[in-house]
Amino acid sequence: MKLLVTGGAGYIGSHVVRQLGEAGHEVVVYDNLSAGYKWAVLCGELIVGELSDSIKLDQVFTKGRFDAVLHFAARLVVPESVEFPLEYYRNNTCNTLGLLETCKKYGIHQFVFSSTAATYGMPKGDVIVNEETELAPISPYGASKMMSERIIMDFAKASPFRYVILRYFNVAGADPKARIGQATPKATQIIKVATEVVVGKRKSLTIFGTDYPTKDGTCIRDYIHVEDLASAHLAALDYLSKSGKSVVLNCGYGHGYSVREVIETVQRVSKSKILVQEGPRRAGDPAMVIADNKKIQKVLGWKPKYDNLDLIVETALNWEKKLLEKASSR
Repeated sequence: MKLLVTGGAGYIGSHVVRQLGEAGHEVVVYDNLSAGYKWAVLCGELIVGELSDSIKLDQVFTKGRFDAVLHFAARLVVPESVEFPLEYYRNNTCNTLGLLETCKKYGIHQFVFSSTAATYGMPKGDVIVNEETELAPISPYGASKMMSERIIMDFAKASPFRYVILRYFNVAGADPKARIGQATPKATQIIKVATEVVVGKRKSLTIFGTDYPTKDGTCIRDYIHVEDLASAHLAALDYLSKSGKSVVLNCGYGHGYSVREVIETVQRVSKSKILVQEGPRRAGDPAMVIADNKKIQKVLGWKPKYDNLDLIVETALNWEKKLLEKASSR
């Protein structure tokens, strides 16, 4: 298939692009490089541009004649979205609308969308959420993705357009060969931050909130390895190519770890002591969110290969060491 991947130079998108290339697909990456890197695009062609640039997007679609679009491009830091909500709605929701209008114009009927568990907000009752759980985002980031989902769904109801919406839980880890990984400056994801402390990029790690109603007072999250998440996108494309119906799917492992458990794992795997500080809760952080992943396994036949926190941490740590080597060789 010939595919357009928006945001394909970013953390998750670049892993998907690499797997797509290795699977024999023809890939065009469209990215403004605000959170992505040229070196991260290991397969296909990179076009640098803004999703809001409708003229350039037209040129890309005219030339591309794509079979499907995978849409990753978005801003995604929850606390930042609370501070700058309008930027998140403009970048995430408005740009998705513009991209869909372009898909309609050029007859693209297959679409894989990068969504998030943040659309669920603070689940009531059972914290293991399935795709039917009420959407109640508590951050502009989650709301911007929820609005994008609704636009996609409504468009599909009125046209031949079909989609797979993947709601990511907490993505972590890196390419096992340390070719690519998360390189976002000032990242907030706990495993990324903890491994940066280990290699000396940061002096300490802050636990944001120790009074949550969880077993040790810290937030619990369902961590999924980026390679497993990437493979879900390839499975989604295969599903759509076989005339699969539009569907929303959770991407997680079905179990979670607390912030303290993650820190303990990073210390054990790295054989290093991490300086930990305690701070107040961050705006927009629910206490616990865990995926019910039965539907994705049934619909796509998806089977994770990296469901092991030690392995996730090991690949993340190896990537941080690789980044240090890159920096020192400049």
